[in-house]
Amino acid sequence: MTWLEQLAVFGAGVAAGGINTIVGSGTLITFPVLLGFGYSPVTANVSNTIGLVPGSLSGAIGYRRELAGQRSRLIRLGIASVLGGITGAILLLTLPESAFKAVVPVLIIAALVLVVVQPRLARRLKERQGEAPPAHGGPILLGAVYATGVYGGYFGAAQGVLLLGLMGVFLHEDMQRINGVKNVLAMLVNGVSAIIFMVVADVAWLVVLLIAVGSIIGGQIGAKVGRKLPPNVLRGVIVVVGTIAVVRLLMS
Repeated sequence: MTWLEQLAVFGAGVAAGGINTIVGSGTLITFPVLLGFGYSPVTANVSNTIGLVPGSLSGAIGYRRELAGQRSRLIRLGIASVLGGITGAILLLTLPESAFKAVVPVLIIAALVLVVVQPRLARRLKERQGEAPPAHGGPILLGAVYATGVYGGYFGAAQGVLLLGLMGVFLHEDMQRINGVKNVLAMLVNGVSAIIFMVVADVAWLVVLLIAVGSIIGGQIGAKVGRKLPPNVLRGVIVVVGTIAVVRLLMS
């Protein structure tokens, strides 16, 4: 990469780290940038996943105050996330790259739709609840978190949005505390996937370094300003970038 391309990847890492901490879907920033610089979809996804792990940790640390008193919840949902992440990573490395190319545009489109409709969907489902949900969300949430982990291990774009939507429906909890849990679960999925990828996959280590440094900075920024940024602005950015990614994938 040229130094301008390296700067662009670093900047994308900062943006992804911040967006992941606040909402999720940072992969929709970094992934299309790597595709634009000629990396294959699988190499781009693997390198991006490893690079974003430090940013996920940074965001989780930034939300440590909101995590107080949620240890039991984190253990239960964290186990489901780890198992899901392992499953998704194995699927990514087992299936042929042609399958990844075919599936990813569909996953991105689904993620973008969820980004747009998630607030309304969560609100409507909450209105239909007749009583407070279990403290840990119950078996349905546990299964849904596992499925989200599979998705996160395989690709990961909008994993955070999925988790926020699901936990917002099934947990009787303040949204900022839910966001703190989301950051930990996403970190676990990315972390376990990264370990597998580092052992057996083709990794672009310069990309990993640039995204890692950028995402650490972005994670801290996201934790500080997350409560101040209008959610609709973030959703608009995610939709635009994700649409560009889909178009590029379909044209490649």
